[in-house]
Amino acid sequence: MLRLMDLSNPLDFKLELLGPTIHQLIRELATPQGWWAAAALAACVLLAMRLASSFEKRLAAGARNTLLLTWIDRIGWPLIALMLVMVAKTVLSRFVPVSMLTVARELLVPLVAIRALLLAVRQTFPTATWLGSLERTIAPVVWSIAALHVLDLLPMLLETLDSIAIPLGKSKLSLLQVITGLITLAFAGLIALWISSALDARLALADAIPQGARAVISRISKPLLTLIALLIALPIVGIDLTVLSVFGGALGVGLGFGMQKIVANYISGFIILLDHSIEPGRLIRVDRYRGIVSEIRTRYTVIKGLDGVDAIVPNEMLVNSVVESETFSDSTTRVSLQIGVGYQSDVEQAMQILVDAAASQPRVMQTPAPRAFLVAFADSAITLEVGFWVKDPEIGTLALRSDINLEVLRRFRAAGIEIPFPQREVTVRQATAVDLSSTPLAAASVRSPAG
Repeated sequence: MLRLMDLSNPLDFKLELLGPTIHQLIRELATPQGWWAAAALAACVLLAMRLASSFEKRLAAGARNTLLLTWIDRIGWPLIALMLVMVAKTVLSRFVPVSMLTVARELLVPLVAIRALLLAVRQTFPTATWLGSLERTIAPVVWSIAALHVLDLLPMLLETLDSIAIPLGKSKLSLLQVITGLITLAFAGLIALWISSALDARLALADAIPQGARAVISRISKPLLTLIALLIALPIVGIDLTVLSVFGGALGVGLGFGMQKIVANYISGFIILLDHSIEPGRLIRVDRYRGIVSEIRTRYTVIKGLDGVDAIVPNEMLVNSVVESETFSDSTTRVSLQIGVGYQSDVEQAMQILVDAAASQPRVMQTPAPRAFLVAFADSAITLEVGFWVKDPEIGTLALRSDINLEVLRRFRAAGIEIPFPQREVTVRQATAVDLSSTPLAAASVRSPAG
């Protein structure tokens, strides 16, 4: 382990232990000539910022070449500063020490490279939202590592982090391993997300692949690529996968018993997406839920009822139950209405009124034409039924039924056709006189309270 201080004299700080580069910079700054290089570096950076800002304002005012404006905004000032520093180093190297300008040049090169690479990736995948977090987190870390390498501080930092360790049996877990593992896992996860986003973009443009297959591939690719990235990154860090396999097997058995329904719903979701039996936009009925399929998720399907209420139905129910689809092969649906008329009414006229009332509605199909039927002779009325077909059952039939019923009621009244209500007729065949005085209730009422 490196020692930065002499224990015999705590104030005796050894600059050599910070590395030759920093030691050389401190030695140059201790002389007046070294400050000329520092002043030149500051002037180069300020001038670069001023020039980059001026270029941006001119391009923005002219509203020309937005791509060039974006590149100047991202790498303008570091690239200009890099060129100015190289010129200043060449000019001043004959007069003053220029170690500071050399270090500045080596620090500006990775800064320009990182910003240019991230901008190129962002323009290649403009819809990837994770690139913003990548630029805010990974870029500073990468540049910091490059800066430590340029300043010759990286070996000392790595040795210090490796010396901070926790013993775990025969081996030890150091802070360096933890940090390296986190960086490796983050990098592998970002690569997996990048590949998944690129795959989603290609699938969105592949019209030859069915929509259900695209949805399945898109939903499987992200966790699968993430798992592969973890399996590749963990051995690199030094974690033995055989130990995790035993633990993972035991955990998998436990989760398998406790999550049977959830796993069944996920598998059912993939089946639904692949066989196209249920698709968004179709009008279906399963159990007591009837509505339009608005969304199919991996675990559940959202059915939007005709009353506006969303029903979240587990996919297992859609696979194991009978599903009535009113728009599976054809969207036309038969709708029927039953109305009772009195026994004294003209049944033929009433049936014709039912047919005319249904045919007068614009939503009712004329081919096949509406038809009326005599269904049954009920206790108080003759039951008639009119059947008709509609092409758009997904928008509901309640309003259509109401309009037809109102038209039938108006025409029945005009024609004098009665819609009866339930009636009961009681006929007394023979009256028998009953002597109420002989009943126990009458005898009890005759007796006085005093007895």
